[in-house]
Amino acid sequence: MHELTDRELYEAIEYARNIDEETGRSIMQVFQVEQPALAQTIFNVFPSLIAQQNQEMAHMFMELSFDTLCVYQHAFGKVPSQTEAWLERQMSLLDAELKSFIPNQPMDKKIKAKLKKRFTERAYNEVTQLRLVEIMNESIDDYASENTSRVASVKFIQNMMFTVIRLFSNLYSQTADS
Repeated sequence: MHELTDRELYEAIEYARNIDEETGRSIMQVFQVEQPALAQTIFNVFPSLIAQQNQEMAHMFMELSFDTLCVYQHAFGKVPSQTEAWLERQMSLLDAELKSFIPNQPMDKKIKAKLKKRFTERAYNEVTQLRLVEIMNESIDDYASENTSRVASVKFIQNMMFTVIRLFSNLYSQTADS
């Protein structure tokens, strides 16, 4: 996997946002059958956490997650198969790293510093599609600005979106490395 050029990224986003309903359902069905744990996490677990803060933002998150799935499929091909254990390992790595950035999070200072460093190194040394993260963050900001009740959940949703993009990047990168 490689960092998408702006042209590749915009073409993939254009593709994702112009998919008709029938094709969209088909993409989701295949993804849910071939990647049940990942699909469950991205399209059920994460949105339910967001819905606790704002239901409209949970729907927006699912739309952006679908766009992300389609961007990766368009740019890199079919979603590579992985096990539930792979997903659990990815989530536990991300969970620990992200917790290290939470102020007042009870954690040993040395461990916290090590996790922050690891997170930063992985973000810069792995292909994470940072431009896609920026575009998704802009979409979240734009949508939230339409209604003040949405604003409080923006950072949380942006972190969740970053996690989704990171999961897809790791999934495609790991397969490319194999």
